[in-house]
Amino acid sequence: MSGRAQLMWDEEVTGYDFGAGHPMDPVRLALTMRLVQAYGLDRAVRVVAAKPAGESTLRLVHGQEYIEAVRRASAAPEAADGSYGLGTIDDPAFAGMHEASALIAGQSVGAAEDVWRGEALHAVNFSGGLHHAMPRAASGFCVYNDAALAVARLLELGAERVAYVDVDVHHGDGVQAAFWDDPRVLTISLHEHPRTLFPQTGWPEEAGGEGAEGSAVNVALPAGTSDAGWLRAFHAVVPELLAAFRPQVLVSQHGADTHVEDPLAHLAVTVDAQRAVAESCHRLAHEHADGRWVALGGGGYAVVDVVPRSWTHLVAIAAGRPVEATTPVPEEWRQEVYRRTRMDAPRRMTDGREPNWQEFGESGYDPADRLDQAILATRRAVFPHHGLLP
Repeated sequence: MSGRAQLMWDEEVTGYDFGAGHPMDPVRLALTMRLVQAYGLDRAVRVVAAKPAGESTLRLVHGQEYIEAVRRASAAPEAADGSYGLGTIDDPAFAGMHEASALIAGQSVGAAEDVWRGEALHAVNFSGGLHHAMPRAASGFCVYNDAALAVARLLELGAERVAYVDVDVHHGDGVQAAFWDDPRVLTISLHEHPRTLFPQTGWPEEAGGEGAEGSAVNVALPAGTSDAGWLRAFHAVVPELLAAFRPQVLVSQHGADTHVEDPLAHLAVTVDAQRAVAESCHRLAHEHADGRWVALGGGGYAVVDVVPRSWTHLVAIAAGRPVEATTPVPEEWRQEVYRRTRMDAPRRMTDGREPNWQEFGESGYDPADRLDQAILATRRAVFPHHGLLP
């Protein structure tokens, strides 16, 4: 392996634009790349623009009739077919939708290919992580499921065990659905409880289909969970399962919408904890997958204060050039933010918190604590399938 880190970037991914007023504003992608460049991280990685995913690649996950529906809506947005989830409030059709969605998917598939073939050890596509798209429908701001396509391409290339870890505030339902019956793929999702957040799935009892029991893992976190609880849950579930599963590649999704300032959810996580989880995924990839790591973006709707900082930390960690949390944000980037958004940008790469948590085993189990109840429910549902004690 080259050992080099790779950043997948094509400016045209900002064409994935549902229109004015939609929460998924593509400015979040442009501002992230500008912050990456402001720190010189684009010189510490190989920046690669992959080709859009072609039809045969898209068919690894999506049905032909759905792809054709996306193409039609892309050419004539006013005629979008709502039966495929297109032209809805969440997923308005827009001109060029197929092309922009296929381009984002191509970056994730290209990242997976290069990591598997040894062209890169780590590859980041922060424009990706569109984990809600279903085989035959758009959902939750997601048209093509680039995360599932990256995993499917790894399997096509010969991978026998792929782990997917999703820390977006929303359940990674589309990826789980794509591999529900496939024991070669371990999907782990930590998300806000389905009682209080879209897509109302991701209960601990959702543990995989027949012949793949234990391959789907869901940690349903109580609304209001903050750094200590979020990190406690991650470390109570993810490391043991990865050690038992022994993945050949780790694919992780780093939606930044767990943040306390995110307008669409109810967790209370900071950029500092998001950075800590990115560091943990990096370490776990080296411990259990020979360093092979594909890292994706995802949700995140605090498009100035949170998303660029969180994903710049992700790129920096993958590049082996972590940005210290207390580092001042470059003034030229703050000026760029104001020019584009008329909003004041944050001044440092931290929210001022030192991530701390108590390990689940060390501090025992509090039966009255809703977080510990959630952790134990997941461990009971899944761990025995992997020969682990709950």
